[in-house]
Amino acid sequence: MQIEDIRNICVVGSGSMGHQIAMLCALGGFETTIQDLEERALQNAEAKLHGIMDKWVQKGKISEEKKAEAFGRLTFTTSLEEAASGADFIIEAIVEKLDAKRDVFAKLDGIAPPHAVLASNSSTIVNSLIAEVTNRPDQVCNMHFFFPPLVMDCVEVVMSEQTSEETAQLAMDVCKKIGRTGVLLRKEISGFVANRILGALSREAVALYEEGIADFEDIDTICKKALNHPMGPFELMDLSGIDVAYYVSAQRFAETGDPADKPAACVEEKVNAGTLGRKTGKGWYEYKQPEGAKA
Repeated sequence: MQIEDIRNICVVGSGSMGHQIAMLCALGGFETTIQDLEERALQNAEAKLHGIMDKWVQKGKISEEKKAEAFGRLTFTTSLEEAASGADFIIEAIVEKLDAKRDVFAKLDGIAPPHAVLASNSSTIVNSLIAEVTNRPDQVCNMHFFFPPLVMDCVEVVMSEQTSEETAQLAMDVCKKIGRTGVLLRKEISGFVANRILGALSREAVALYEEGIADFEDIDTICKKALNHPMGPFELMDLSGIDVAYYVSAQRFAETGDPADKPAACVEEKVNAGTLGRKTGKGWYEYKQPEGAKA
């Protein structure tokens, strides 16, 4: 299969990543379907996309005509059968939990056409742990977008030992067509490249905070002023979601058993309290109102 053969893309999950990935695909010219279990989630996703695209029109980043064309290629549904049965390429963007992803991929394998590629947007889970529940492990890969997808350019395309060259090339070609820089990783490792580097920084920042060396605001200030980072590690957790950071650590700990990979107590406390960052209006910092992804 060549990139020209990919006409229909299915995105499973309409959350903070999924709906923006879907819009990238629609802007890239693909007929795109977003699937989610809840109708309300789909309605929220559509409203957020209209808000983002309206701002793009106002800023001159896109014409009203191009915006209308993109929405014309976008479909929303709660039916996985409807979304995946005619898809040539599928991108999963659900919660960062292995069991949930394996369940979805097993269902997709039975629904999607035999030629369809199944890609996971997981930020840390290697695709071989998911592909084994399918009958097409050679057509499974990671396609890790960064938050927010409509702003961030990079996509990590990750192969397992069973991922075919054709599958990897198709994923890279999709990246190019939707205007994103794909970086191909031929050897899989939990967390890939960006999140392993970022995770090391985040773990050290949280450890310094828990040890009482410095408050989180001061740690953020040092990272921004001394290291020239655009955001501090605690600000970044609030942006991407503290629950996401928690699930990533929990999955890593489940794989390694290393106490160093266990979610930090202060992070777990915030997850239990439901203070997850910008999306809830409060995380490490307080916000006037819950914020969606900015673009």
